[in-house]
Amino acid sequence: MKNMLKPLLLLSALLFFSPQGAMADTYVENVGDKLAHGVANTITGIGEVPKNMIMTTNEKGIGYGLTAGLASGIIYGIGRTLTGVVDLVTFIIPTKPIIYPDFIWKEFDTKQTHFHPEWKLQK
Repeated sequence: MKNMLKPLLLLSALLFFSPQGAMADTYVENVGDKLAHGVANTITGIGEVPKNMIMTTNEKGIGYGLTAGLASGIIYGIGRTLTGVVDLVTFIIPTKPIIYPDFIWKEFDTKQTHFHPEWKLQK
């Protein structure tokens, strides 16, 4: 056992001070961010309904907001929930968020939700 301890300590020290060791920190951070996005978007997808109703009402009036806002909110809510599930399933692969704004509470009543057409790896 003592014969294995010295080479393992040397190897771990080399990995710790290597550039790959520094990149491991950003990898863990990116994976953690993606996991957080997945959990948050899966849970808060339903929040797209009031968000779209509020935004549509502010832009086009109450009648339009209660009908078209409700319909678009349901569609965007399903989309946000599904992208959250995709992020949860693939959190090991650090990619940029598919949906913008990446959390529903960011720019809640000012920015319309949209989906990015490309799925890019984070750097």
